[in-house]
Amino acid sequence: MIEFQDVHKYYGDYHALRGITASIRAGEFFSLLGPSGCGKTTLLRTIAGFEEISSGAVMIDGKHMEHVPANQRPTNMVFQSYAIFPHLTVEGNVGFGLRREAGSAADKARRVEEALDMVGLKGYGRRAAHALSGGQRQRVALARALILKPKVLLLDEPLSALDKKMREQMQVELIKLQRQVGITFVLVTHDQEEALVMSDRIAVMFEGEIAQLADPETLYRRPNSRRVAEFIGVMNFLPAVVLGETAGQVQLEVAGLGQVEIEAAQGSGRAADGSVSVGFRPETLTILYEGQTASDRETPGTIEEVVYYGDMTYYDVRLDGVDRVVRISMRNVFGRPVLEYGARTRVAWSAGALVLFR
Repeated sequence: MIEFQDVHKYYGDYHALRGITASIRAGEFFSLLGPSGCGKTTLLRTIAGFEEISSGAVMIDGKHMEHVPANQRPTNMVFQSYAIFPHLTVEGNVGFGLRREAGSAADKARRVEEALDMVGLKGYGRRAAHALSGGQRQRVALARALILKPKVLLLDEPLSALDKKMREQMQVELIKLQRQVGITFVLVTHDQEEALVMSDRIAVMFEGEIAQLADPETLYRRPNSRRVAEFIGVMNFLPAVVLGETAGQVQLEVAGLGQVEIEAAQGSGRAADGSVSVGFRPETLTILYEGQTASDRETPGTIEEVVYYGDMTYYDVRLDGVDRVVRISMRNVFGRPVLEYGARTRVAWSAGALVLFR
């Protein structure tokens, strides 16, 4: 549906987009994820036609978009601020884009009702826009964008103004809505969890470039660089030394874990400074309680911090022989005690969870 071909964008001497080449499939939920200033919103605006690129090409549905104005592109956008007209009713806002279209008033009213029903606002048409909650305003903005039946819906951090509970609810509703309408959604967000929850694929961006483009599970479990690993969720890192390599295997000495052999496919990550380390997620380690034995490997350590979240407890554990702590997450199932600060413990781990960065 969308293709970027070596896209560059300059603002004077500032190089905002640096050779972006990627494609977005028809009907997928695609996210542009990265820290502030990485170029993700600029890239979104090049799709919408709000920014002219300096070189390269942007194509939508097989057609070059060079010099095609925003109002003639098969796209629509939901802005971070929603841009709801406060002097109009809900139905006035939703039907605003239909004013210049041909068709009877009855037909347009029917389309407005269908759009409101689609976003769960049936019966809200006569309500004043200024009387809506944040979540309701977000739905109105979605209905207003979808009523024009675009091929691509662009979402510029549309959930950032909502509280945590409403944001999580709207994440699920947006997923359902995208499946229902079947069009391509492109989301800009700096929230890693939001991108992982909602997306079919994610492009992680830093400094105007795509660092990795993959499905959420691949990004989380097999990041291609230490920078991506540090940005997506929480990852522990321990220094390592490569002892040897054979066909399909890498032998390592890992601080705190000892000697281990991993699959070569686990060693695809890059470290910017040339150092060697292994990374692993907090949930891939397990605290062993009295009487428990490890199914694979275990190593001793001391608990240095305990953070209780109700459903989960996070432990910072200093493994013996290591000058740094590792984060371990444990689900608080019935009968499992919460350990105290300073307690000695054993940590179970598996070689399959390690990612090598070098």
